[in-house]
Amino acid sequence: MRLTEFWRRMEARFGASYARSYAADQVLATLGGRTVLQALADGDDVKLVWRAVCEALELPASER
Repeated sequence: MRLTEFWRRMEARFGASYARSYAADQVLATLGGRTVLQALADGDDVKLVWRAVCEALELPASER
């Protein structure tokens, strides 16, 4: 997954404004206690970060 696709999915799920806020503020255990932005800045695989978001939100498979 490309970073542009990641942000498209985040914005589709949260809206343009809240997507960035969620990424900056929400600490996810599956990302080692980091935020989405921290994980991306650390070079984590974008697809794995998206999966962590999906898991945290308990999204159904159809929305992943």
